[in-house]
Amino acid sequence: MIFNLIIVTITVFVLNIPFGYWRANVKKFGLQWALSVHIPVPFIILLRIYSNIGFAWYTYIFLVSAFFLGQRLGARMHENRILHEKLTTSCLVMDVFRKNAAGN
Repeated sequence: MIFNLIIVTITVFVLNIPFGYWRANVKKFGLQWALSVHIPVPFIILLRIYSNIGFAWYTYIFLVSAFFLGQRLGARMHENRILHEKLTTSCLVMDVFRKNAAGN
């Protein structure tokens, strides 16, 4: 059970990084902002169900922390890319792909 909680916590953290990256580049409290915050939630619920960690109170501490830390890291990555690069979009995957394709 603890092993499942650790795996799900890491997964939630990694899942939220691209969504935090997206959130950092859109209007606060706009539609895209709300989507970037809420789209990961059904996936997290499915992870909870299929990993058998359930909805015990102590799991919220880990998963909510992982959610917000992943969102924050993604936003930080976006801020860092804006400082160091001229062309930045809302999509972390495309920005990384373009950088690697350009050979930088």
